Amino acid sequence: MKFITIAGPPSCGKTAVLIHTIKRLLEDDTKVAVGKIDCLETDDGERYKDLGIPVIVGLSGDLCPDHYYVSNLEEILTWAKKNQAEMTILETAGLCHRCAPAIVGCLSVVVIDNLSGIDTPRKIGPVLTTADVVVITKGDIVSQAEREVFRQKIRLVNPEAEILEFNGLTGKGSVRLRKILLESPEVHTLVDETLRSSMPACICSYCTGETRIGNSYQLGNVLKIVS
Repeated sequence: MKFITIAGPPSCGKTAVLIHTIKRLLEDDTKVAVGKIDCLETDDGERYKDLGIPVIVGLSGDLCPDHYYVSNLEEILTWAKKNQAEMTILETAGLCHRCAPAIVGCLSVVVIDNLSGIDTPRKIGPVLTTADVVVITKGDIVSQAEREVFRQKIRLVNPEAEILEFNGLTGKGSVRLRKILLESPEVHTLVDETLRSSMPACICSYCTGETRIGNSYQLGNVLKIVS
């Protein structure tokens, strides 16, 4: 099975990119299954189900969505095998931009939009710097000069990735992305595989429900700013 992760900032167009691309994959009779991980609520699962494919949705609730994502990779792969999927695409939130790490041996796609700011690429971290493919959306809203500068900013932090421009309204770019997904490597299991980047560490009093502010309430792994 091909196992592909797709991440990116909120509202950058991940689901629109996937829906257009999955439609192309279904034209080739590829058996696709989709996993969707988010925080509190999402209706994207219904949008994927409208395509007639197996869908599993996980909400992290009070947990970090990216730690939740890593903790459930094996379960999602097992579920996909039960559904006889040839390709599993896992869309995850990547909300803090530090996590949603790519998996060694699996294709990693990150979606980022031209409206996020010219300096956004250098602020995101491993979700962008370790990706194999960078999909840029909303390029129709900005000028050609802005698109070129934004693309160059991405190239500076990830010189190896393939950069693809995508129109989430028309689906332009889906043919190329479909080809990339079909050429991705296959995996039999994710057990003992490794992440391309470590996860951030923070086990503190706020992780366990503390809401009060002040040094006396802060316990565990706490990092202080230097003034």
